[in-house]
Amino acid sequence: MIDYGPLIDRWQQDALLAPWAERLHAQIASGLAVERYGDLPRWLEALAALPDITATTRRLNSARVGADRHPELDEAQTSALRDTLQRLHPWRKGPFDLFGVHIDTEWRSDWKWERLLPGLDDLDGRRVLDVGCGSGYHCWRMAGAGAREVIGIDPTPLFVVQYWALQKYLRHPGVWVLPLGIQHMPANLHAFDSVFSMGVLYHRRSPMDHLQELRNCLRPGGQLILETLVIDGPLGATLVPEGRYARMGNVWFLPSPDTLMSWLRKLKFRDVELVDVSITRVEEQRQTEWMRFQSLADFLDPEDATRTIEGYPAPMRAVVTARAP
Repeated sequence: MIDYGPLIDRWQQDALLAPWAERLHAQIASGLAVERYGDLPRWLEALAALPDITATTRRLNSARVGADRHPELDEAQTSALRDTLQRLHPWRKGPFDLFGVHIDTEWRSDWKWERLLPGLDDLDGRRVLDVGCGSGYHCWRMAGAGAREVIGIDPTPLFVVQYWALQKYLRHPGVWVLPLGIQHMPANLHAFDSVFSMGVLYHRRSPMDHLQELRNCLRPGGQLILETLVIDGPLGATLVPEGRYARMGNVWFLPSPDTLMSWLRKLKFRDVELVDVSITRVEEQRQTEWMRFQSLADFLDPEDATRTIEGYPAPMRAVVTARAP
């Protein structure tokens, strides 16, 4: 059901990753410890209850990542699959489509993928790290773009179980999601050709430390793809919310794009480029039947959608790329 053995076996034959492979069993056991997460047994029961369906086609390079079968599922089979996947609510990043079951996630993560594509190096044959990957939507898009191996890390066990639910049908040997945060990565690994950090930086108390962690994962010359919340403003401008931001309590630093790029240059990244700046729209992050909690529309001032409920500038996101020295 959950088996990281093939990944660990492969890494034990890799000089760069063999030392980490020796520690990975213990890290995974800690990240998925039942005694730490009271809901984990319920999620694992849902994972075990998923029906066995063999896909005839799989779609990784598609807005709706997913799998199909011919002949198609009948109504009872579709309903059983949908009901079991719903037991893993909430689904945040996607969308996915499994045998006609459309998992309409909170985020239209395909829109983010389209925004970052113009600045992305060719992923063909690359080893890629996706930090804070959720259930792995972008990991499969990276594999669909030709990446040889994609490692997603996320410390939220529900997202890891969702990944395994999807992997049951997508069955890609080069895509893995580990129950880890970046703080659990080996120091000075320098093993990845491309490293993605999307929607993570503003949750870190020390943005410079996070950027250094990302640099330490990259091989020399490897590409960083960074996506984070920003504000309008000149070089040096940074918003530090005193309380919550868009009802999130763990938001620390929102720099201007120029400030963000200066941080990267301070850490000796080169070829720093701004790829995109976009206001987050309520059509991109919203409540659905697969995520029934509050979403962006509830976080904005009902009288002024350009401000958060706390009065800060509404969410705006930048995509920046850079190259490790």
